[in-house]
Amino acid sequence: MAQRAAGLRTNTLVCLGAAAFVDLGLTVAPNTTQVIAYVVSGVGFLGAGAIMKEGANVRGLNTAATLWCSAAVGACAGAGELLDSIFVAALLLGINSALRPLSRFIDRRSLASLSSEVFYRIRIVSEAGHQDQVRQHLEEVLARQSFTMSELREEQDTDTATDLLQAILVSQTSNEKGLRDLTTRLRSCPWVQSVDASGTDPEAES
Repeated sequence: MAQRAAGLRTNTLVCLGAAAFVDLGLTVAPNTTQVIAYVVSGVGFLGAGAIMKEGANVRGLNTAATLWCSAAVGACAGAGELLDSIFVAALLLGINSALRPLSRFIDRRSLASLSSEVFYRIRIVSEAGHQDQVRQHLEEVLARQSFTMSELREEQDTDTATDLLQAILVSQTSNEKGLRDLTTRLRSCPWVQSVDASGTDPEAES
């Protein structure tokens, strides 16, 4: 839901991979260094394929960084630097296993300290072909409420001839009464068939 920078593990993995490639380049012959340079650039393109952007969310950064570090392990082993490859492999496994709970703990602490916002999910099912009118009605209703819309998704179901609007709303405090009033006003739209509202977890949306 919120666009986040690369996490602790991703940054650590990139740092580890860069250090391993540079160290390897300093300990082998120049012609081998050129080969390693091609490995670095090639794995960079491979890692880019693992990164996906879904709306405001970016996924696959840790996967791409892990691929890059795995290439460093292979390059070290291929150059005969077996001790280096074992050392980098051990660090790679340690970072991915040991830092996972630490990064989650940091994310939870950051969310708790930076914001006390409450998130709600609204699902509106309407007659097909009236999505624009329903969206406009939603915006007009929100203009008179204390909610802020942070995300809006639109889908169409040809089997049931309906449209679906899903909105993530943000409130500075818990506002169940305002949420009930909001859903009542949304149901007054002539093309709306049903409205569902519930609380949601911002971490689950990311």
